[in-house]
Amino acid sequence: MTETNVTWLTQEAHDRLQAELAHLSGEGRAEITDRIAAARDEGDLKENGGYHAAREEQGKNEARVRELTEKLRSVKIGTPPDDGVVEPGMVVTADVGGDEMVFLLGSREIAGTTDIDVYSEKSPLGAAIHGKKVGAKVTYAAPNGSTIHVTVTAAKPYQG
Repeated sequence: MTETNVTWLTQEAHDRLQAELAHLSGEGRAEITDRIAAARDEGDLKENGGYHAAREEQGKNEARVRELTEKLRSVKIGTPPDDGVVEPGMVVTADVGGDEMVFLLGSREIAGTTDIDVYSEKSPLGAAIHGKKVGAKVTYAAPNGSTIHVTVTAAKPYQG
């Protein structure tokens, strides 16, 4: 596992995702299977809205199971090193186009139920600052084509 593929999670976030995975792959999967079987017993599948809805829900459930399985495969529990380098799991303070922003670089799953803004490291802003140190000045192209100037002023591990 290379450091660039690591997902940093707090213990609470890891436990929450593990519990969700256990539910979706256990009783959640069984409930959907039961709904599909019940809808199938109603007869004609071409015009059976309940059957099609249950099959769609099954697809979404399986996609989430795959997503969680993959995310938990490359996880490190704890926080990234407090070395001033911007990476997933860090709360970043930056001057973005003249406005100070404070946000978590990573995924919404890291932040859980807090109201902190989250930017993916794959977003234009996240990609521009990922791997940069405090004090770095970078620019990136916004989705509308304008150039945004960013100065990283702080980067600290997210404590949850």
